[in-house]
Amino acid sequence: MTRKMKSSLGVAAIAIVIAGAAFALINQPPNAKNEVAAPASQETEHGEEHEEGGVVEMTAADRKAKGVTTAPVDMRVLTDEAVVPGEVTLDLYRSAQIAPRISAQIVARQARLGDHVKTGQALVTLSSVEMADAQGNLIVATREWSRVRELGREIVSERRYVEAQVAAEQARAKLLAFGMTPEQIEALVKNGDASKATGTFDLLAPQDGTVIKDDFVVGEVVDAGRVLFQITDESRVWVQAQLTPDQAAHAEVGSSVRILIDKDHAVGGRIVQVHHTLDETTRTLPIRVEVDNAGDELHPGQYVNVAVGVGDGKQALAVPEAAVTLMDGNPTVFKVEGDELHPTAIKTGMTRGGWIEVAAGLSAGDEIATNEVFLLKSLIQKSQMGEGHGH
Repeated sequence: MTRKMKSSLGVAAIAIVIAGAAFALINQPPNAKNEVAAPASQETEHGEEHEEGGVVEMTAADRKAKGVTTAPVDMRVLTDEAVVPGEVTLDLYRSAQIAPRISAQIVARQARLGDHVKTGQALVTLSSVEMADAQGNLIVATREWSRVRELGREIVSERRYVEAQVAAEQARAKLLAFGMTPEQIEALVKNGDASKATGTFDLLAPQDGTVIKDDFVVGEVVDAGRVLFQITDESRVWVQAQLTPDQAAHAEVGSSVRILIDKDHAVGGRIVQVHHTLDETTRTLPIRVEVDNAGDELHPGQYVNVAVGVGDGKQALAVPEAAVTLMDGNPTVFKVEGDELHPTAIKTGMTRGGWIEVAAGLSAGDEIATNEVFLLKSLIQKSQMGEGHGH
């Protein structure tokens, strides 16, 4: 065999070996392990997760623990707003001033500035000569009336009977006028001890609330009408604002408004009063807004902005601004499906009064997360970076 023929046979053999190897690779069983296929499978899985945007798995109990609230999407009337300055004031219908009705000396302080007090709680103890005289007269008049009543009209004259009854009632009324409560008076009469007519008495809280004023010192002699305490229930406050006549034309008692505490935070309020006389200096019309202040966010004297709806508005499917975040450059909400929250891109329209119109992407009745969307977004991002699932 020549050298040339040997060379040709060698090349042919190599070609056969290569072809056989290729055929084996092509016909390898699907369950066969190979290191080449694994990366392709991983790329597919990662590609599907990225395409769906990821999912946050979170039960209702977990959502509550993390402060995530949800609500169904619904139709709303979106109106233009006029934003005007406002000032927080006390709700005078939930406030009280406590003052003695007679001249007296302050004996002891029972409550302090900032204390939360209950109805009927003692605030301050006073002492008065006038009160001592009135307390003594009541004890005497009550004893006399008891004797006359026991004797009856058959024994005493009609005049004496009536005078004794009137004297006892007048003595009781005088103590009520001086500021003692019916319970305090009854305890004094029941005891019947003249030594208890010391002239000391307590001023009591007429309502639940917080002490916001206690301008006095122990030992001070104060006149009748001097305000010693001011108490207010801060769970509701008023916000006073001024509107132009055009703006005021749309303001009605019962209308909802927004109180803008800062650029990122607002609370709801309700118009409770609209004045009927323009301010002579500013030519504006004052309105009074009642605001639920259970969170103690607002305090008298604080300046805020008030967003008042003007115009008829437009009916639209809308979601709260706080429910929307940007993901991959698109406005996105988190749609609740069982224990999963799915990031869902939406097409938005106009924004009015803290609400964003939804032009596409959601339907009425869909449940979405209405807050903590940045938390949910961060969980998605961590999941996509391979730091675990968004639980």
